Amino acid sequence: MKPIIISIFAFFVTVSVNAQSYNSCTDAFNAPTITAGTYSVGTIDGDEPSDFCITGSSSSVTAAEWVKYVPTADYSITVSSDLPVNGNKDTRLHIYTGTCGSLTCVGGDDDSGTFTGTNTGSYLSVLTVEVTANQTYYIVWDNKYTDSNDFDFELTENPPTPPVPVTFTTQASGMSGSYKRGMVDMNGDFLDDLVAVNTDSTYVSGYDIEGDPIYTTVEKPYIFIRYQLAGGAFQKTKIVTSYPDYKPSWSLAAGDWDANGYNDLLYGGNSGVTFMKANSTGTAYTEISGPEYVFSQRSNFVDINNDGHLDAFVCHDTAPSVSYINDGSNNLIYENTNGLGDYASGGNYGSIWVDYDNDRDIDMFMAKCGGSTERRTNQLYRNNGNGTYTEVGTVAGLDDIMQTWSSAWGDFDNDGDMDIYIGSSTANDHKIMRNNNDGTFTDVTAGSGISSANQGIECVAGDFDNDGYLDVLSNGSILFGDGTLKFNVYSGPPSGSIGDINNDGFLDVFTNSVYVNDGNSNNWIKIITIGDQAGGYSNINGIGARVEINSALGTQIRDVQSGTGFRHMSTLNTHFGIGTDSSINYIRIYWPSGIIDQVNNPSINGSITIVEGANTLGLEDSMVNDLILYPNPTKDILNLGRIDNLADAFYTIFDITGKRVVNAKLSQNSIDVSHLNSGNYILRVVYGASIKTQKFIKY
Repeated sequence: MKPIIISIFAFFVTVSVNAQSYNSCTDAFNAPTITAGTYSVGTIDGDEPSDFCITGSSSSVTAAEWVKYVPTADYSITVSSDLPVNGNKDTRLHIYTGTCGSLTCVGGDDDSGTFTGTNTGSYLSVLTVEVTANQTYYIVWDNKYTDSNDFDFELTENPPTPPVPVTFTTQASGMSGSYKRGMVDMNGDFLDDLVAVNTDSTYVSGYDIEGDPIYTTVEKPYIFIRYQLAGGAFQKTKIVTSYPDYKPSWSLAAGDWDANGYNDLLYGGNSGVTFMKANSTGTAYTEISGPEYVFSQRSNFVDINNDGHLDAFVCHDTAPSVSYINDGSNNLIYENTNGLGDYASGGNYGSIWVDYDNDRDIDMFMAKCGGSTERRTNQLYRNNGNGTYTEVGTVAGLDDIMQTWSSAWGDFDNDGDMDIYIGSSTANDHKIMRNNNDGTFTDVTAGSGISSANQGIECVAGDFDNDGYLDVLSNGSILFGDGTLKFNVYSGPPSGSIGDINNDGFLDVFTNSVYVNDGNSNNWIKIITIGDQAGGYSNINGIGARVEINSALGTQIRDVQSGTGFRHMSTLNTHFGIGTDSSINYIRIYWPSGIIDQVNNPSINGSITIVEGANTLGLEDSMVNDLILYPNPTKDILNLGRIDNLADAFYTIFDITGKRVVNAKLSQNSIDVSHLNSGNYILRVVYGASIKTQKFIKY
């Protein structure tokens, strides 16, 4: 038995500790147990364990020191020699459970510390493990290294880490292609398919003298799709295309810009943009590439000017970002600037289109990276409701200069507005920002639990465990949310495309492999939005629509988006988990056109298709007499009678044909209509569950 060394502190004050390290497992077993605190180990000269918890050579180990620990409750404990006083030491740690002579490794660590002393790196040990109340554990330090004697270690006890909510099973994707980028419906059946793009093709060109095939590889570009079929089967198809001027080396986006029922593709490449336009049967694609130089990063399909036709947006790394505006005749017209991501030298990495201010039109957040402070300052663009945008990042509090390639948006606290997780690409300085529903955000990172999430370039929100609270997939970490802007971080699949590849209602992940969500007993619903572009309203995918559901759990919201994260294309279906709720009160869709559809009491644990206008809360249906407008007719200002919950209200003005002409938050009980042409209009005000509509005349 070796007495523990007594720590000497400043001013010669001595502090004794209540435990000792021992020379054998048996001696430690017969000694008092340690509790949370800091302890010292002197010369390591006891019995070495028969097995080691660290792989690799242990040939130089000749001795060890043993300490017994018996937790009084279930804990997540951390044992660490990573203390400033140990800077020059070199420790190696093992933790066992069981009985002496029959021990089982719980875990081990060698060099996970950060304190270096005068060394070039840290050789100290840090290990976190889950322990069970009243079970005996042995903390063992060996003498593999010459500087392993005379050091302190600390034991801390924290609440046990909850068990991982869902697990994933890795499966081969069966997909060839250099650019495995998409999990999105490609043939109009609303089942998510796998999409890869390649320009190499191997085929059998003949047979040798022994009858074995001769394989030849040629530059033969194709889109490789693994179609998901009803019932769980798959159909693999290679669709040969013309040689694309630009490959999707940086990003892939999907959307049906010509509204023929089959999604088209956008390839964001190193030097430009290529569109692959699907034919009327989805069996062939026409390449459309422009001559303009675009060092593409994140790309999206979105209705930028809200004319009912799907446009495209591409982040430019070295110049202002670019748009391709749909002329209404299925032609995408290049615009070299639109004021969105217009910094002269670019730095535009991760655009995501989201209605952050709850006025029911789509805004855009730009994650920035690289270069000067000005170049890498994140930006937020507010949609003014009339086809123009205003940069408001500083006002909102989102003008961070952190290095980030993407962000994940969602209502992480289920309070009715979109919050944001900003993932760092160079350090673990991720941020979680709570939406205050007044155009500003508050940093609630402290205590959120996100600091241990992996750094990297991909962040995507989704409810992976279907508990009704959004999670984040971030570079191999899953941050499971609890609905209070706090997260438990676990290892998960690598970041990739998100969707439901087996139609079981749980979100899966596709990179080179498929990571199939094993699921649980929670309930869910999947919503498919089909816009009425033929009627002159919203784009056919419903991109930009706000989808809202209400159940006993509360109200949840999603925005339909094309192009989330940094480079992958995820499902266009809208997915909600509802936990143990057995029913949904209603689904409400706020379409980009201003139309509102509502479906009451939908079935759960399945998919529902909602076509714009089929379940409408129409203008005539919400026409009321108690929405007082004066003067009416009016020339400049339209005054409203009393509106409750003004902070949550927004208004839409339609012309007499039903086309939306103005959309904005309602900040006061008056609206400036001086910019409207003379004529008859309809004003609709939405606040909470109330929808009120009234006609007015502008002269």
